[in-house]
Amino acid sequence: MLKTTRSPMAWIAVGMLTLAGVLTASAQTARPEQVGLSSERLGRIGELAQRHIDAGSFTGAVTLVARNGQVAHLEAHGLMDLEESKPMVEDGIFRIMSMTKPVIGVATLMMMEEGKVRLNDPVSKFIPEWEDMVVGMAVDSGPAFPVGGRGAGGGQAAPEYYTVPAERAVTVRDLLTHTSGVVSGPISNTANRAVAASPQETLADYMPRLGTVPLEFQPGTRWAYSAAAGFDVLSRIVEVVSGMPIDEFLNERLFDPLGMTDTTYVPPNDNPRLVTLYSRSADGLQPQSDPGFMNGVYFSGGGGLFSTASDYARFALMLAGSGELDGERILSPRLVELMGSVFAPDTLPGRPEGEPYGLSVRVVTDPVARNTFLSEGSFGWSGAFGTHFWVDPKEGLVAITMTQTSNREFLSDFENMVMQAVVGD
Repeated sequence: MLKTTRSPMAWIAVGMLTLAGVLTASAQTARPEQVGLSSERLGRIGELAQRHIDAGSFTGAVTLVARNGQVAHLEAHGLMDLEESKPMVEDGIFRIMSMTKPVIGVATLMMMEEGKVRLNDPVSKFIPEWEDMVVGMAVDSGPAFPVGGRGAGGGQAAPEYYTVPAERAVTVRDLLTHTSGVVSGPISNTANRAVAASPQETLADYMPRLGTVPLEFQPGTRWAYSAAAGFDVLSRIVEVVSGMPIDEFLNERLFDPLGMTDTTYVPPNDNPRLVTLYSRSADGLQPQSDPGFMNGVYFSGGGGLFSTASDYARFALMLAGSGELDGERILSPRLVELMGSVFAPDTLPGRPEGEPYGLSVRVVTDPVARNTFLSEGSFGWSGAFGTHFWVDPKEGLVAITMTQTSNREFLSDFENMVMQAVVGD
């Protein structure tokens, strides 16, 4: 479909209007030196982003750094749409994909604080069809064939398999830590295809069927990423115990109290601030359509939210503030501490050295082993389309970057660019 074009000056005018809005809605701001950051060194973030833009890694990015509850760096880089030469704006709206998971993690912890959910609760307590789960066991000599798609770990091979009873029930803790075996490998991904949600189905429709899918391994025995299904189950649990659809729950209990006005499950296709999604190819960056599950009906806990850097910063600043932001308490300090604690150690098969897993977030316990500049105790997560955040309790720091093309090298370099700018208390 042919897109309507605007002149660069017209888009600059739009950007100026939206900039006024994002500054009004964002957290308090400070000059970098007021919060122990170097303006000169923060400038390297823009240089890094431009190098990647010039190399065709992505079209543009928004970067944000806050310390001691104050935003000291917020910049837009490059373009949000190549075809229209449309400059990136600081309040550009991004598909944050798996950065949805910590949001659902917080929602689950909120229900724990109210005594409605426990870490060791079996999923079957909330979704009865999850009784008597089975585990898929590969037949070594069986044929293999390629699988792919959402949550499938594309390129894996699905072997012939048989099933054995699960040695114990899948628990809420397993789901929060990716130790459940729920749709997290070749056997479970392939079996899930037969029961996957259709375009107009909801979590309530799909979750009972998901209980028939074999687990990839015995619960708790290893770490393997459940790209979507595990946190979709958590979303359904929150719905069951709260009596509210997950989108309404998040709006009422999290987004509205925190002033996250641009965070939504509903695709904002008519919003001029929506950043175009691109993938890399041999012919350069190519525009892509939204994933099919982003349909305003199925509210995926694994990756369905849209947000802005400033909106997500309010969520991250709440975590950095021990569960409170601007007088709104979302979680107790103890629950935030537990969220960023080690629940799946890096000695568990599947976790990299120096980076165990907490409750919906990675946790850095050994920066040297991880080859990172991040402080010990930092926690956060990333999204498949190039979004990334972390909270550093030691330095009182929050950092976020958002693009719409996956690039792990940029995310790693962004971590280093932020940390080298920390020069004082």
